[in-house]
Amino acid sequence: MSVIAEISRWAIPMLFFVIPLLAYLRRVPVYESFVAGAEDGFKTGVSILPFLIGMLVSIRVFIDSGALEILARFLYPLFSWLGLSSDLTSLIPLAIMRPLSGSGALGVASQLIEQYGPDSMVGRMASTLQGSTDTTFFVLTVYFGSVGIRKYRYALKLGLIADFVGLVASVWIVLKAFY
Repeated sequence: MSVIAEISRWAIPMLFFVIPLLAYLRRVPVYESFVAGAEDGFKTGVSILPFLIGMLVSIRVFIDSGALEILARFLYPLFSWLGLSSDLTSLIPLAIMRPLSGSGALGVASQLIEQYGPDSMVGRMASTLQGSTDTTFFVLTVYFGSVGIRKYRYALKLGLIADFVGLVASVWIVLKAFY
C-alpha cells in the first residue's frame, strides 16, 4: 500500500481523535459543544425542509408533465448551433436538469453513461457537463430560502449565465479533446 493511501485511510479517524483531545486539553466542554452544534444543525435541517420539498415536487411535476421534453425540443436549435450533432441531442435533458437538481441531473447522466458508455462522446460530455455546472435553482431555493434571502434576482441571472458558460465550455473542451 502506498503512503498516500495509508494517510487517507487514517486521516478521518485521527481527526475524530485529535480534535476532541485538543478541545479537552483547552478545557472546552466537548460533549456540550457537540450537542449545541447538533441542535443548531437540526434546526437548520427543519428550516430547509419546506423549501426542499417544494423544489423536489416542482422538479417532479416538470418532468412528469412533459415540460422537460418540450423545452428540450425548443432548445434543439441552440444546441445545434453550439456544435452538438444530432446524436448528442440526448444531452439536452441533462443540460436543462443540471441547474434544477443535482440528483436529477446525476440520474440523467448515469443513464447516458450506461447507454452510451463512459468513453463515448456522450459519456465524456455528460461527465464534463455534470462537473462544470451547478444546481442554481436548488441553491437559490434551499439555501437562500433557509436564511431568509428574498431578493436574489442578480444571483439567479449570474447563476444561469455561469451554467450556460459551463455548458458551452464543456462542449468545446470535449469536442477539442475528442477529435
